[in-house]
Amino acid sequence: MSYPLLESITDPADLRRLPREQLPALAEELRAFLLESVARTGGHLSSNLGTIELTIALHYVFNTPEDRLVWDVGHQTYAHKILTGRRAGMARLRMKDGISGFPRRSESPYDTFGVGHSSTSISAALGMAVAARDKGEDRRVVAVIGDGAMSAGQAFEALNNAGVIDANLLVVLNDNDMSISPPVGALNKYLARLLSGRTFNAARKAGEKVLAMAPPLLELAKRAEEHVKGMFVPGTLFEEFGFNYIGPIDGHDLDSLLPTLENLRQLKGPQFLHIVTRKGQGYKLAEADPVLYHGVSKFDTSNGIQVSAGGKGTGKPTFTQVFGDWLCDTAAADERLVGITPAMCEGSGMTRFAAAFPQRYHDVGIAEQHAVTFAAGLACEGMKPVVAIYSTFLQRAYDQLIHDVALQDLDVTFAIDRGGLVGADGATHQGAFDLSYLTCIPNLVVLAPADEAECRRMLTAAYHHPGPAAVRYPRGGSAFAASPAPSLDSLKIGKGEIRRRGRRIAILSFGTLLAAALEAGEALDATVANMRCLKPLDADLLGQLAQTHDLLVSVEENAIIGGAGSEVARVLEGLGSAKPLLRLGLPDRFVEHGEQAQLLAELGLNGPAISARIKQFESTFT
Repeated sequence: MSYPLLESITDPADLRRLPREQLPALAEELRAFLLESVARTGGHLSSNLGTIELTIALHYVFNTPEDRLVWDVGHQTYAHKILTGRRAGMARLRMKDGISGFPRRSESPYDTFGVGHSSTSISAALGMAVAARDKGEDRRVVAVIGDGAMSAGQAFEALNNAGVIDANLLVVLNDNDMSISPPVGALNKYLARLLSGRTFNAARKAGEKVLAMAPPLLELAKRAEEHVKGMFVPGTLFEEFGFNYIGPIDGHDLDSLLPTLENLRQLKGPQFLHIVTRKGQGYKLAEADPVLYHGVSKFDTSNGIQVSAGGKGTGKPTFTQVFGDWLCDTAAADERLVGITPAMCEGSGMTRFAAAFPQRYHDVGIAEQHAVTFAAGLACEGMKPVVAIYSTFLQRAYDQLIHDVALQDLDVTFAIDRGGLVGADGATHQGAFDLSYLTCIPNLVVLAPADEAECRRMLTAAYHHPGPAAVRYPRGGSAFAASPAPSLDSLKIGKGEIRRRGRRIAILSFGTLLAAALEAGEALDATVANMRCLKPLDADLLGQLAQTHDLLVSVEENAIIGGAGSEVARVLEGLGSAKPLLRLGLPDRFVEHGEQAQLLAELGLNGPAISARIKQFESTFT
């Protein structure tokens, strides 16, 4: 396809030179290009299709990058990247050495704040707005946040603070899920222009000055205005936070978006624009199933994503699917089980559980802190909560994990998905730190399965442990053909196993790097142990290996600092062992995006690389 308008734009300055009547045609080209591009590379699709017109309007009205544009999460920023000089870079989106799937400050001056996790935009934008005010700089700051991200506590903390700070901040709520169809139309479009216009706001401020001499009248006038606006708009909450609320308006209607944003750009103080968009807009398949088309692999746009009809029985299940099956089977056997997720039902494998046990399923929204403390409250009353959460998302609830669960030694099971490298989502989503931040917490059991069958048994062991326990597993599957048995068998916590017996060298594997460790073990004729449990570590097995081998090597898909290798060193010290220990893991830097296998090879964590690193380490002793 050809994209004459889009190809004429190398930065937003080019966009702002276009006549306004050409913008709808540009939106069509941009949507078609984005669909074609993501179908070739994979990435986030439906959310990006839904923000085409908004992105064009923001860059058209605001003088970016001088005016700051802060996106929340970043799932919806592909159009932003395309319009800010990275159209050619979309060919290597989320690939090694290609552009990121999220805004990054190091990638472009138009990416004013690096994101990847939700609900940070208002806080960051407020900081920028206050800095502009204090430095005497006349710039505008816009935060774009979705209705899902608005469910997180940090968003409301920021709103609460912004409403009492005299800074020029515009918050755009991109609402693509709530049902607010009646206010979206000609009447509401007219009202949005009216309420955002200078005449209305000047009259309101003048009236406030006059009525300030008579406080009762001022209060009466404010209440009257709220009631009049409340007849048309659901903005009372945001008005109470101190924002001037406008909307909701159609986020796909440039004739509505442009004049409203132009009016808002002239206003001082905190402003709030509520727009309604549709995920997958313009691509019927994505409109019909925005969840399926949220994050996609490569696909044919004509036929769409082909979902296997075989379901569960086709091929080896992923760790996520293993967890979902285990959850349903365990819930059927124990009515005390309660499943909790912070807005990741599909991603965490809980769809079948939610349908089968709706009264025991709780999606708490993007509220990780609440999810953990909510589980703690359930545990206090004898329930058996299971919190399904991604490794990097649990970072947001670290205080609750320590203070509300572990300190009270409560019976909460954590199913931690996306442990280790996740690949294309990159640095913001790599589960690189969980073994480090979990191991130091008292009362907490930490398990890392080597394969899917072991994962199911570990989940059972963690569930029946009378205290907090975490099972950490990666995205996708292991290198083993190890489909779980349907039983709910357990395994003993704190006990590892020897998977290969060799000489001189003992490789201690934690998690799914066991396959790579075994490959290295074959090359070196080394002993290989599947340690299984990081805390408590199998000190007896470790002591035996230290006595019978000349060199110990720990292998983990976690940060080298504070992870499994550090725990091995601590236990060896307690045993009085002076045997040399080589610790292999993720380096002390953020790992960028790329294919998982490629990243592991480059980081020295596949079989040949482990073998080479051990040989190199051994050479220092000869």
